[in-house]
Amino acid sequence: MVQWHVSDGLIGYREAEAAMEARAARIAEGTAPEAIWLLEHPPLYTAGTSAKAPDLTDPDRFEVFETKRGGQYTYHGPGQRVVYVMLDVGRRGRDVRAFVQQLERWVIATLDQFNVTGEIRCGRVGVWVVRNDKPLTASGAKPEDKIAAIGIRLRKWVSFHGISINVEPDLSHFDGIVPCGISEHGVTSLVDLGLPVTMGDVDVALKKTFEGVFGEA
Repeated sequence: MVQWHVSDGLIGYREAEAAMEARAARIAEGTAPEAIWLLEHPPLYTAGTSAKAPDLTDPDRFEVFETKRGGQYTYHGPGQRVVYVMLDVGRRGRDVRAFVQQLERWVIATLDQFNVTGEIRCGRVGVWVVRNDKPLTASGAKPEDKIAAIGIRLRKWVSFHGISINVEPDLSHFDGIVPCGISEHGVTSLVDLGLPVTMGDVDVALKKTFEGVFGEA
């Protein structure tokens, strides 16, 4: 069984990180079940293991946390559903690439519950949406915005960190970084796309689509 936890209020980043690491250790020891933790953070930036200093364009805007998850700079804040995924990848095939693809499919399936088509792009981490409501780019292509980020770490084949889905964050808060090192595309959210979606709605969709992607360990 996978335990689901939902936290109200804003959870500090280091507090969440310590809780994740402790739970992952217990899962690896076999003393705790796998877990999914749904929460929100106060406004902050995180730097993954591939973060490049020039991509932090406004270092004084919010507190910046270095983290050992994969990826570059990301933003977390109110209105964004953070999903920390503590699963035993060792029991689920020991294939990190396949696991990341499962996370991508989970986000896409969740967005599909709101009739939003999420897509993956080679060389661009995360999940993207094509903006039919915006003017074409200079090259004549439809613009694409990022709606979800993915960044994980494994220890003893147990995952932690995970995904974040933009429900209704202040999108201007992304201006202090180059999100995931990608400057030629923007960011969006479900509400920015014109959908009256709440955090609770997203939680229901995440739970509904989880088993269809991950099944049971």
